[in-house]
Amino acid sequence: MMKAFPEGFWWGVAEASYQIEGAYDEDGKGESIWDKFSKIPGKIQDGSTGDIACDHYHRYQEDIKIMKEIGVAAYRFSTAWPRIFPLGKGPVNQRGLDFYDRLVDGLLKAGIEPFITLYHWDLPQALQEEGGWAKRDTVSHFKEYVAEVSKKLGDRVHYWITHNEPWVTAFLGHYTGFMAPGIKDLSTAIQVSHHLLLSHGQAVQALRENGDKETKVGITLNLHPMHSASESKEDKEATKRYDGYLNRWFLDPIYKGCYPENMIAYYGEKAPRIQAQDMDLISVKTDFLGVNYYTRMVIKADAREPLGIRILTRLTHSQLKDSYEWLTEMNWEVYPEGLYEILRRLHSDYEAPTIYVTENGVALPDEVSKEGKVDDQRRIKFLRGHIIQAHRAIQEGVNLRGYFVWSLLDDFEWPWGLSKRFGLTYVDHTTQNRIIKASGHWYGRVIAKNGISQQTKDK
Repeated sequence: MMKAFPEGFWWGVAEASYQIEGAYDEDGKGESIWDKFSKIPGKIQDGSTGDIACDHYHRYQEDIKIMKEIGVAAYRFSTAWPRIFPLGKGPVNQRGLDFYDRLVDGLLKAGIEPFITLYHWDLPQALQEEGGWAKRDTVSHFKEYVAEVSKKLGDRVHYWITHNEPWVTAFLGHYTGFMAPGIKDLSTAIQVSHHLLLSHGQAVQALRENGDKETKVGITLNLHPMHSASESKEDKEATKRYDGYLNRWFLDPIYKGCYPENMIAYYGEKAPRIQAQDMDLISVKTDFLGVNYYTRMVIKADAREPLGIRILTRLTHSQLKDSYEWLTEMNWEVYPEGLYEILRRLHSDYEAPTIYVTENGVALPDEVSKEGKVDDQRRIKFLRGHIIQAHRAIQEGVNLRGYFVWSLLDDFEWPWGLSKRFGLTYVDHTTQNRIIKASGHWYGRVIAKNGISQQTKDK
């Protein structure tokens, strides 16, 4: 039996500028915080950098051909702020902007719809040295950057995402220090989160001014269903707190015009400094919400841990609610039902407009066979399980209009470097040779049928 998706459903793949482009100092591009961070000893698991990555800057035409061969209808990618404004402000680097002009034209010629993300974590290092996202001036500079990109491409690009996962930028970049710029201060992280949301609101205005009646604008959030490890009061309170920290801290301002009360009380004097009209700008109406989903969170109270919580990942067989009895290479539990849970929650609690799953995928230890093929059956199983849950949500009234696999290529995976492979396409990072994996061919068949079979194998 076939689970058919709505007509016009966008089947896509996703990538980010720093993770694939390379050409880190070519054609006038400025340094980003990731160019700097990745070269600090010990920050990247395998010691690699994004200096070359997948060399997409020079090989984008080859990558468009791969997308066309798979059959994807849409490509979500990000523009690199320092490629367009080397110092984050000031004169536009026309050569950098022209690259995205060529990329967009190439995609459209191939019949692939561009979905552009304007910020996927690569802040110009020059702005970081002036205070970065902790400084309110960066909000204005972001709006100028967005305006220039949308003036150049807005006649052909109709789907815009202001930010990718602002939680990661704010808290992994400024609280845990795990991501660039590597700052470890909760107060700074909280203020950064506010400035990111504010810049989102201002960017929406700029995109609409430079767009047309077809222009659609949204933001992408990384969201996780929260499950309490037990029925104890302590575990339930910890679960609610972590939900406020990760999910509601961004959903509530965007859709309700306020931060979660329990988190404002918890943060106390560390709560963000908010100026008049800020919340009105943040909660400006958007056309869609992008959802990045990878796994659920199982929460246990633990006073010894930050925020008083501990995240459980290695669950016993009895705790797993499905047959996915393995963890990904990221040490994440495979939990497809979580995608359904998040989509239903957005529909019921936030009355979210159109939703796109803007990232969903899995890192596996892929290898090339003697025959030159990559038979990644576990990735197929992962994607099948999540696509079925997406269909389930649609059947229950959720206005889900697209699904983007992370990722098109095996790319530079942030602090994990080149050691994790998420791609539908295998990349040999020495030769840059690309091989479409079994999952890529399988995904192409799903796209061609605009649906998925309930059988174990799709023919």
